Amino acid sequence: MIERYTLPEMGRVFSDAHKYELWCKVETLVVEAHARAGTVPAETVEPVRQAPPPTPERVAEIEAVTQHDVIAFLTAWADNTEPREAAAWVHFGMTSSDLLDTALAAQLVEATDILLGKADRLVAALRDHALEHRETLRVGRTHGIHGEPDVWGHRVADFAFAMARSRDRLRRAREAVGVMAISGPVGTYSNIDPAVESYVAQRLGLAPADVSTQVVMRDGISEWVSALAVMASVCEAVALEVRHGQRTEVRELWEPFGKGQKGSSAMPHKKNPILSERICGMARIVRGQIVPVMEGIPLWHERDISHSSTERIALPDAAIATDYLLHLTTRLVSGLVVDADRMRANLDSTHGLIYSSTVVSELIETGLSREDVYALVQAAAMRTWETEVAFRATLREEADARGVTLDEARLDEVCRPERFVARLGPVFERLGKLS
Repeated sequence: MIERYTLPEMGRVFSDAHKYELWCKVETLVVEAHARAGTVPAETVEPVRQAPPPTPERVAEIEAVTQHDVIAFLTAWADNTEPREAAAWVHFGMTSSDLLDTALAAQLVEATDILLGKADRLVAALRDHALEHRETLRVGRTHGIHGEPDVWGHRVADFAFAMARSRDRLRRAREAVGVMAISGPVGTYSNIDPAVESYVAQRLGLAPADVSTQVVMRDGISEWVSALAVMASVCEAVALEVRHGQRTEVRELWEPFGKGQKGSSAMPHKKNPILSERICGMARIVRGQIVPVMEGIPLWHERDISHSSTERIALPDAAIATDYLLHLTTRLVSGLVVDADRMRANLDSTHGLIYSSTVVSELIETGLSREDVYALVQAAAMRTWETEVAFRATLREEADARGVTLDEARLDEVCRPERFVARLGPVFERLGKLS
């Protein structure tokens, strides 16, 4: 991921320097486990533990010759070990995937914990915004067309619950991805005791794979990336709503617009929904990682490395982009400007057509057939669309022409937009308990 969209904390998790720190940690724990079992000399542990991680530059220099990243790392780290003889016991009984998959599991768990913290903050921001606007009337739209009265807080509540589910989905995926293996070549423990794997797993807070061949099966990592993609898509849903709401013809919502900010190089009047558009674009990046990672599940026999090149790109990009999306969406929601007056004006702009379904229900209760009622109400509605005469007036005319008597007082009662606020009370009761 490019620096523009990389926040420092997540960027460090996926830095080469941190990767080598994790590799050192895994290898040191393996040496400790061997020493506890008497497999390697006890005096090996402290020199290995004290050896500083090699620099990315030094590993890259060696890898240019060896064409093998793990061997390059081990060579560079051995150069930092005093006495150097202690390094001979590093990686004892292991194969490269033992180190790579175990360290990757630790890395992905670290990344997940950062994402979960930010998801918590976004859930809270959406919840609080929705509760603040539980009585802010607006028109609900289907297919982009005015449907029925609604409240803005109702729309945002849907986003809040969706993000909470996405967060909980990622919590479950944390378990799926926090799986390691130290089982040696082909995964048969031929040169390493399973107790070493258990020791390292416990110290790292990971779970040993139920079985590994030479790599950990990639279904867990695929689940994790899929969870990130769903979370990113919920962020996009929020942003898309803001983009629609900020259109000139709608003007119900506005992104935060800072002092000195410019909207267009050519048109000084512009205030564009740039945060929302960026969120929608970045969500595509996260979703785009699902298939490449999932295709790492089928490998040749006990192992090949067709998955590794993909994961070096896909996993950091998915995590870093999701991290940025959560940050940006929280900023968007926290600074969102809601024009309640404009929302009410838009609600009234179709001259009462938004009560057509309510009128249908009321007239059916008088004993008319649904077919006759629908024909009456639709005819009145079409006249309102064409003439902009108030719907109640065209409805009255159509009813008179068909010999239908309207209960005007009852229609006054059921065609109040505030009536819809009360019906949504249970939604906001549930929302208030969301954490």
